[in-house]
Amino acid sequence: MKIATFNINGIKARLNALTDWLDEAQPDVVLMQEIKSVDEAFPSEIFEERGYNVEVHGQKSFNGVVILSKLPLEDVTRGLPGDDADEQARYIEATVVGESHSVRLCGLYLPNGNPVELDGNDAPVKDGKYAYKLAWMDRLRARAQQLLAEETPFLMAGDYNIIPQDEDAATPDSWRGDALFRPESHAKWRALLNLGLTEAFRAQTQAPGHYSFWDYQAGAWNRNNGIRIDHFLLCPYTADRLRDCQIDKDTRARDKPSDHVPVWIELDL
Repeated sequence: MKIATFNINGIKARLNALTDWLDEAQPDVVLMQEIKSVDEAFPSEIFEERGYNVEVHGQKSFNGVVILSKLPLEDVTRGLPGDDADEQARYIEATVVGESHSVRLCGLYLPNGNPVELDGNDAPVKDGKYAYKLAWMDRLRARAQQLLAEETPFLMAGDYNIIPQDEDAATPDSWRGDALFRPESHAKWRALLNLGLTEAFRAQTQAPGHYSFWDYQAGAWNRNNGIRIDHFLLCPYTADRLRDCQIDKDTRARDKPSDHVPVWIELDL
């Protein structure tokens, strides 16, 4: 089963680029982020014509996550547990049923967290964007703990807005104070991994220089000034079934691209 994650940065602007990639890559499942569309305006029929089941958790002008699947989806839920007041459309779950096994898909668009607002003690300001990011990561860890306790096979994939280590940025020093690369963000990331989760790309490839995002500004793509922030985290059961993980870098060079590119895994399901 080929499962991809793709932050498309606006469904309206990227529809042609997205469908071209779908037709070429033929993923079985796609977890999309940042559709920037309400549910009713999402062009589901275009994907249904290609054989996909479509589940949307949208929001006007911002955020929004989607699951596309050529295989049956069961028990679809929307929103990350842990904060009933959180209205941002950043998380969706469903179980996909393969030929012999199923896996719980957790599609996420983790908060960016910038600007980083700190108080006099260098702690995140309580109601600031960075505090929201860190609290969101705590909730994600709690959800992973719950799935592990239930012995549910799962993966958590999407735009994490986390640069895990120096090797995942072309110019790491320029990111030191950024919410994507601060020590507090890295600590939350490690807390997730320390549950026993496997980061799929690094399980396959150790070399530096692999990125999934290039800013539109300052010629970042032409200079290969990228960062790797789109990730798959796999529970032990799912990690045992990992066969490959790749980044479709070439999509960034096409007409009207997203600033992200697809990342995909193959699982023996």
